[in-house]
Amino acid sequence: MSNTANLKKEYQDRIVPALQKEFGYKSIMQVPVLKKIVINEGLGIATADKKIIDVAMSELTTITGQKAVVTISRKDISNFKLRKKMPIGVMVTLRREQMYEFLERLTRIALPRIRDFKGIESKLDGRGNYTLGIQEQIIFPEINIDSITKILGMNITFVTSAKTDEEGYALLREFGLPFKNAKKINK
Repeated sequence: MSNTANLKKEYQDRIVPALQKEFGYKSIMQVPVLKKIVINEGLGIATADKKIIDVAMSELTTITGQKAVVTISRKDISNFKLRKKMPIGVMVTLRREQMYEFLERLTRIALPRIRDFKGIESKLDGRGNYTLGIQEQIIFPEINIDSITKILGMNITFVTSAKTDEEGYALLREFGLPFKNAKKINK
């Protein structure tokens, strides 16, 4: 049995009953689920150096196991030397098994490798979704440190079906995201 199935099974066996008890849901269909994880690297420096897009694309593909796509600018901004339809970033959207596998690698391997790590902030967006900013791509073990030319950061967004921040926080906490103030929210 793979890790993917383990995390999915853990959601069904442990997380759903825990959230049902915590929030008093009548049906398991009311329990929030993790819909997708979106990893985005905004590369404003790509206006000067075009090779950075290719490097970021290959690194993100290696980290996630899914091909990254290039994001392009929508309009001209002369102050940033930006033209419409210029490549300015890369992104990947993970769903189903790949999402669970990435989440497990992130919480168990990558985040603990951050120097002086004390946990992540617990500020959600108001609709139960959470965005985690990572400063360096080298926390992922798939990246060969010797081949790095530039340190790049990324945003990892966890999209849930939760209606409130409390529900989204509880779901992500149960999945093992190491929040700084991991408190139980009681109702």
